[in-house]
Amino acid sequence: MKTYANMAQVQRRNQPICDLRSDTVTQPDAGMRSAMADAEVGDDVYGDDPSVNRLEAMMSERLGKDTALFVPSGTMSNLTALLAHCGRGEEVIVGRDYHIAAYEAGGASVLGGIAISTLPVDGDGGLNPDVILAEVKPDDSHHPISRLVALENTHNGMAIALPRIKETAIAARNAELSVHLDGARFFNATTELGCSATELADMVDSVSICLSKGLGTPAGSVLAGPSDIIARARRYRKMLGGGMRQAGVLAAAGLYALKHNVERLAEDHQRANHLANTLKELGAGDVSQATNMIFLTPRDNLNDQLRAHFDSNGVVLGGGSAGTIRIVLHKNVDDAMLKLLETDFRTFFG
Repeated sequence: MKTYANMAQVQRRNQPICDLRSDTVTQPDAGMRSAMADAEVGDDVYGDDPSVNRLEAMMSERLGKDTALFVPSGTMSNLTALLAHCGRGEEVIVGRDYHIAAYEAGGASVLGGIAISTLPVDGDGGLNPDVILAEVKPDDSHHPISRLVALENTHNGMAIALPRIKETAIAARNAELSVHLDGARFFNATTELGCSATELADMVDSVSICLSKGLGTPAGSVLAGPSDIIARARRYRKMLGGGMRQAGVLAAAGLYALKHNVERLAEDHQRANHLANTLKELGAGDVSQATNMIFLTPRDNLNDQLRAHFDSNGVVLGGGSAGTIRIVLHKNVDDAMLKLLETDFRTFFG
């Protein structure tokens, strides 16, 4: 039975019905598209785009930071932050599996001459303060100058508890280091932890937040922090080619997302939990879940068969021919779609 047949009739040609690879695949809904179409715009390189200015002001106020900077991507947001915090020959200490170290092409080293010192990540996604302190270099010309600790929240979907972030930040500051937070899914973390944005942001000097993941915009991230750091980051944004002109069209999507799409993140978490419990009930394999992510290692090495089964019904799964498949719930997966996915998993594993 083609459980997705009716929905497939209303899809654009060659478009999947549901894409579970990431929450970056979401598309603007009608309300967001309307906000973008009606956006008030200007030249942001001159500081004249009112929509960008509103977005930056709104985010800095929400996070309790001096100011903020709108950039095209999360990778650029993290890179401009590292360049603003660290000079050439200085060092950032970061988790080995964190996005900055593992998935941003070594840009801080390649483009900024910044040494990247990687540490093991604890089981809860945090870093051990004692390990951080042991990694800080002595004042010796043989070593780079330790300048920054970069944290991540969430990490692989895990929301790292505020006390863990706090103890790590305290350790960094005791060593006279600054702290940056890659908060690509910052609001997933605050939703899961039940804390305010300022409670999490207060623990770090700068924070990067992606708008195009769970918040559903087509592009863009915001870097918030102290005025001097953001001023330097703004210069680096221009240097990296990230100075956009009438960027208010994209900023309007961010403003809409902050108003409409933050509180609804809890729905993604609940649906992920529900689907994970179904997979465990079915004995589908090794299953874990955190916030909006499920990690499934299918039993009997059924990765390719599972992917082909879903692909035939217009559903895209990520992962390779072996190992763990990451399933990400997002705003395009509503309750009706969740029921269809659950039915299809039952058909395959039942």
